[in-house]
Amino acid sequence: MDSFSGKLPDIAVVRDRCRSLAMLDAILSPDWEGRYYSFDSRWGEGEEVASMRDGCGSDWFMVFTSTGVYARGFDRAVPNSPDLLNQVPDIFRAYVEEPSFTDYDGSPIVTICFWREVSDSAWRIAMTQEGGEDLFALLAEGTAEAYREWAEEYYEIELDLKVVQHIFSLHPITREVALSLNPEVDLALLAQDIAEIGYPE
Repeated sequence: MDSFSGKLPDIAVVRDRCRSLAMLDAILSPDWEGRYYSFDSRWGEGEEVASMRDGCGSDWFMVFTSTGVYARGFDRAVPNSPDLLNQVPDIFRAYVEEPSFTDYDGSPIVTICFWREVSDSAWRIAMTQEGGEDLFALLAEGTAEAYREWAEEYYEIELDLKVVQHIFSLHPITREVALSLNPEVDLALLAQDIAEIGYPE
């Protein structure tokens, strides 16, 4: 548990990594339903949401607000442990009960959750003995090299590391950058994704 929390950087860096992952997936997987990572900078007033869905039942959601960050993950290979959510402080209670972050019938599903208020000096984590932190492996690693290795296997393509690094550095998405990753990407639709993700232009 401590080792996982130690891998997570501060809130601003985690947010930047989430946007980078979402931007890369938006280019590689234009169909939103098929994306692994997403980011909605306009989810709610003063609220942004990063998410991961592996298409096989495992997922995570992370809410960024002016008061801090709350994240909930569910690993389908690990027993559901909703009692973990009892440890979440009241300041994030609304997100614990948010229907978007529960099962289809509204019941809570969780194998790991963590949070950090803006005044905290470290992340606080609740997770099962079986783990669940692997869901956040790419986010914790936070490197272009790690993403390229994962994406080349997941999407079955080859990626230029320099282009991936360009996006991890949050540099503007030029036509050349986008087309080098996916020659078939629709640039008009991609502009909408850039705005939704809140990626720097």
